[in-house]
Amino acid sequence: MATESLRPVYLLTGSDRPKRTVALQRLRARFGPDSVELLSADSSSGPDAVASANALGLFGDSAGRAVVVESVEAWRKADVDAIRAYLDDPTPDTVLVLVADELRKDSPLEKLAAGKGEVLRYDVPRGSKLVAWAAGQFKEAGVQADGEAARALVEIVGEDPVALAAEVSKIADWADGDPVGRREVEQLATPGREAAAWAVTDAWGARDLPAVLEACELALEKKDPFLIAVNLASHVGKVRAAQALAEEGLAVREIASRLRMKEFPARKALQQAERYSRAELDAALVRLAELDAAIKGASRLSAELELVRALVEVTQQPVVAG
Repeated sequence: MATESLRPVYLLTGSDRPKRTVALQRLRARFGPDSVELLSADSSSGPDAVASANALGLFGDSAGRAVVVESVEAWRKADVDAIRAYLDDPTPDTVLVLVADELRKDSPLEKLAAGKGEVLRYDVPRGSKLVAWAAGQFKEAGVQADGEAARALVEIVGEDPVALAAEVSKIADWADGDPVGRREVEQLATPGREAAAWAVTDAWGARDLPAVLEACELALEKKDPFLIAVNLASHVGKVRAAQALAEEGLAVREIASRLRMKEFPARKALQQAERYSRAELDAALVRLAELDAAIKGASRLSAELELVRALVEVTQQPVVAG
């Protein structure tokens, strides 16, 4: 019987969604496709889950039944109390599988699941340990990737485990058994969601005025002109600083350390610095300081128009201060 070695309740939680998904698939595989009922805590309460578990038991399916409830972090005390009462006398051959994005380890639901069944917690490490986690993802996907490849992946994609796993899968398909290093990851990986906030600076760095204006138009739909201007001024300052350090003969890693940046954005800043002279970057910083004053009230023009005018001037060649 499928449920002979299974507990009456399992709680799957933690920030490592890919591993949670795999664990859920393995549990569901213990049951027939028609023996699993899927619920969501957004629309199903604890008593609803209990009713489903009890109703499923009436069919007497010798292969066992499972009730999977997603997003149980949304449940309240009354819902947990209903599950607690049910687990005092659970329906035979029925397994409750509770899935939560993230729960505190001391939450009542986790304590209940640990006492009556099993908690399967999968957490993504943070900081430097996340690089090791990414390296493990490469290994599981059969990709020969060195430590720099894993580091580059985290730098570019960010800390979202789902996005990281998706990029690993994509790179694995492309590599087809060949080794992968930092260079390949930088060419193939898609930047994370936060990259959208840097569309204006990326277009400026490419010295692509049409792209700058298009990115600006999109950014203005969601962001204040002042924030876009501050972002660009900060970025131009980093590009200028990276350029100066490169002129001193420093390597990319040292430049990243000096500027308190990750290696990928530091490398990107250096690439952008190659498209602008020192004088142009200095003049751009002056022009962006003027933009800051204009947006704060020194100009009668709208902030949006002042922003667009400044973007045109700091992107086109040559940039002239004053």
